[in-house]
Amino acid sequence: MPVYIAFFTRHGRHQMTPQLSTPDMPKAKKPKQSTRSKKTRTVATAETMAADQRDISVSEFFAKNRHLLGFDNPRKAMLTAIKEAVDNALDATEEGGFLPSIHIHVMQLSETRFRLTIRDNGPGIVRDQIENIFGKLLYGSKFHRLKMSRGQQGIGISAAGMYGLMTTGKPVVIISKTKKTKPAHEVVLKMETTKNRPTVISDHEHPVDDKLFADGHGTQVSIELEGKYQKGRQSIDEYLEQTAIANPHASITYVTPSNETIEFPRAIEELPDEPKEIKPHPKGIELGTLIQMLERTESRQLGGFLQKDFCRVGATKAREISKSAGMTGQTWIKTIGHNEAEQLYESIQKTRIIAPSTDCLVPMGSKALLAGLLKEVKAEFFAASTRPPSVYRGNPFQIEVAIAYGGGLGRDDSAKVLRFANRVPLLYSQSSCSSFKAVAETSWKNYGLTQPRNSIPSGPLVVLVHMVSVWVPFTSESKEAIADYDEIRKEMKLALQDCGRKLGTYLRRRKRMARESERRSVFERYIGEISRCCNAITGTDTDKLYKALMKQAKQRTDKADAQLDDEGQIVDDGGRLGLDDDVVIIEDHQDQEGGDDTLFGKSKPKKKTKRKTKKKTTRKRKTK
Repeated sequence: MPVYIAFFTRHGRHQMTPQLSTPDMPKAKKPKQSTRSKKTRTVATAETMAADQRDISVSEFFAKNRHLLGFDNPRKAMLTAIKEAVDNALDATEEGGFLPSIHIHVMQLSETRFRLTIRDNGPGIVRDQIENIFGKLLYGSKFHRLKMSRGQQGIGISAAGMYGLMTTGKPVVIISKTKKTKPAHEVVLKMETTKNRPTVISDHEHPVDDKLFADGHGTQVSIELEGKYQKGRQSIDEYLEQTAIANPHASITYVTPSNETIEFPRAIEELPDEPKEIKPHPKGIELGTLIQMLERTESRQLGGFLQKDFCRVGATKAREISKSAGMTGQTWIKTIGHNEAEQLYESIQKTRIIAPSTDCLVPMGSKALLAGLLKEVKAEFFAASTRPPSVYRGNPFQIEVAIAYGGGLGRDDSAKVLRFANRVPLLYSQSSCSSFKAVAETSWKNYGLTQPRNSIPSGPLVVLVHMVSVWVPFTSESKEAIADYDEIRKEMKLALQDCGRKLGTYLRRRKRMARESERRSVFERYIGEISRCCNAITGTDTDKLYKALMKQAKQRTDKADAQLDDEGQIVDDGGRLGLDDDVVIIEDHQDQEGGDDTLFGKSKPKKKTKRKTKKKTTRKRKTK
């Protein structure tokens, strides 16, 4: 029986052609059915998916994502734990009106296990608040306050205790004493991460005459954790050295794992001014925040709300904002819906409102900046600059910059950039920090320094950049770098340029002094010979002529005689540096080699090399 085969032509029409079957033609085989049974897919229903849903606590989230808090590795975890404890200690002592005296002890228990003990002389912590402060994340008094402080989020010290509990299983030990007449409380606690709440293991009192706190008050925290101790960059030693620079009013004692005691004595015997809390600025809020504030306010009318819940808004400005939004000061808050709130927000943005008060900021000041650098950096030239307060997103901030040049600093290395935010050193994420970008973008070649393209300058230079703000815009919860806002970076560059101009003036003056000194040496070399020759020719008195020529040489090279007073200021310089209180010059460090082995490295002594002189060779020109 003929078999017809169908095929398609290039025109798309199909044709049937007969194909005769023969007995020798093999029959088509049927595909074998798979013996493997098909897997049935479980289909989730809305009910089964709903049964798997549950809420998680903030501590449980950060326990699984501890790198967000700065606990990436054992070395960094130790530094972060000490940093958070020291920041809290400095804040507490300053708020209590005490000059900070902080004791840090790092005890090595095994190769990877350490016990960190940090003690301060602050006002102490009342017993009812101890477990919440150290055993609960996002608990504290600094998050809602708009004033300068080292801590912001209420995460740091409790996260350190959580990391210690996760890595060693050991709880946190806190000892606090509030008054001489009251006993100290010792509380041992751990955190329940699933519920973000503390569990007190033990609680007992120390005797009234407890000798742990010499001043009769203070707090001590002990955390056992898994860590790694290593000196050098981004270490505990570097952090404490930079902390001493930014906090010259603090006394810090540090006992290393090798039981070596390092002292950082205070350089200033006075506390910084106390910052004052301010209310939010209208220009710094968003629409959603404004709606929430309208829902939570205690004021009943719009005028009272604008004046009481914001800063820099008086009765006149409140009426102007209300009128522009199509409302009045007597408009009831409960009648303001979403549309009215949006009109109010647009009215605030259009209205000119004075910048927020700067009482909430306490910059270090040039005196403290220079004192901190002079204490820790072996250099010959120091300069500082403090910018006027500015605003970003309604938050006031202020930028301070200080530089140190020459002396015992390394001359072949890149400049060292020290970054600070509210007196706290920032050691990680340097390249993503606004401070570092501002230093790299500043044209240091204009001030006599060498600078590779799109990089920081080279040479014996230390640059300190300090940002003071009620809310520092950190790039992450670990507070390692400042976000790159245009307003912030602009102020940083202006302060850097101010210090750069002072350095440029000093370097040019030093070059002139060196040049004039070289000229004088030439004069002195030949004045005697000239005097003798004139005597032989004209009979002029040799001594008289010699003295007259030396007097003339000194007048022509008076730049080489510039002197300094006891405070390092230039005497009779006739320039800007001699009148600038923000400049300190120490000529004794000018040619110093092999400085102390500190944070900034040990300067390598220069090798004395014999200078090879090439003999001049002359080639005779052949003439045709």
